[in-house]
Amino acid sequence: MGQHLRGHESANQPVGHRGANLMPLITLESATLERAHYDYLIVGAGFAGSVLAERLAAGSDKRVLLIDRRPHVAGNAYDHLDGAGVLVHQYGPHIFHTNAARIVEYLSRFTEWRDYEHRVLASVDGQLLPIPINLDTLNSLYGLQMNEREAEAFLASRAEPVEAIRTSEDVVINQVGRELYEKFFRGYTRKQWGLDPSQLDKAVTARVPTRTNSDSRYFTDAFQKMPLHGYTRMFERMLDHPLIDIALGVGFADVREVAQYRHLIYCGPIDEYFDYCYGRLPYRSLRFEHTTVDQARFQSVAVVNYPDETVPHTRITEYKHLTGQQHARTSLSHEFPSAEGDPYYPIPRPENAELYKRYKALADQSDEVTFVGRLGTYKYYNMDQVVGQALALYQRLASDSSKPMTEAVEQPARS
Repeated sequence: MGQHLRGHESANQPVGHRGANLMPLITLESATLERAHYDYLIVGAGFAGSVLAERLAAGSDKRVLLIDRRPHVAGNAYDHLDGAGVLVHQYGPHIFHTNAARIVEYLSRFTEWRDYEHRVLASVDGQLLPIPINLDTLNSLYGLQMNEREAEAFLASRAEPVEAIRTSEDVVINQVGRELYEKFFRGYTRKQWGLDPSQLDKAVTARVPTRTNSDSRYFTDAFQKMPLHGYTRMFERMLDHPLIDIALGVGFADVREVAQYRHLIYCGPIDEYFDYCYGRLPYRSLRFEHTTVDQARFQSVAVVNYPDETVPHTRITEYKHLTGQQHARTSLSHEFPSAEGDPYYPIPRPENAELYKRYKALADQSDEVTFVGRLGTYKYYNMDQVVGQALALYQRLASDSSKPMTEAVEQPARS
């Protein structure tokens, strides 16, 4: 049974409070009976689907049915109060950062912000060292007192030039040499992806810089802040519109024979939509163990990485660093990558890119469905990139008069 989400508490309430003034729940059956004709059915209530639902409703007066197979909105950014009353990210840490002012301007309609610059430590050789590697990392690891210029020379002397950079291993060894690669990157990457860095596309480790100054920030974007009252509150405000119906705990298979709509926007896995006709696109999944400890602070930063392959988890996150919540206890998550479970990360290998191209060719042949988001386009996107993709798609949908939408009809089951 689905639920309809409408009417939410003010975003000006403090972190840690969740109001109870949701309007009455409406089942999926009720929604399809009472408002049978939708302009859009959107599958997936994460960033891509929710931004498009808001824009189509508020910007173009379109009726939208938004569904998600999970029992909540916000996708993997979903946060909630745990049993101890600590605000946690259910699916691991989500840190918002961007250089795009238009994305900040858009999201600021639905949230206030708190300043937060993300810092990460890595447990290496019995020490907690800044990652990305910087001047302090090198000086602490090797017992040196180098300045910035000396650190540049130090890394240059250890780098092992790779003529043709193709893999993640090539990227790191070319920058910092094999010893630092082994200490900081190889084990973590093998745990994270279930593959050796030599088997992964160069894009995986190209995202992590190396610095010779003391900048310990994980990101350097111009805008680094967190939603003041959490991601879920931001999504609730985004979706609080009379033209949006929301059915939760509902998958596409549950509605495609009963819902009536003019166009489908699909944010789920593209291979699933096509019934895996070419085989499954590989994803890496995650498992989280959430715990609460009877102390106000557990670690000095939000995230500590564990590159050592003898340690089963990849990182520990302490959420109060991210949220700014004041609480006598603190909640953590231990993160365990896995091959099974919800799809999180498209695996960047050439054969997977080729398989996606086959599904993309199928998608291009259909005017009835538009694919968007990380799962719909089989690409790793940051949150701001997904918002940007959704806003760009809305502009195309709003301005595209050359492809009129068909009459709303009951969608037949696909064979």
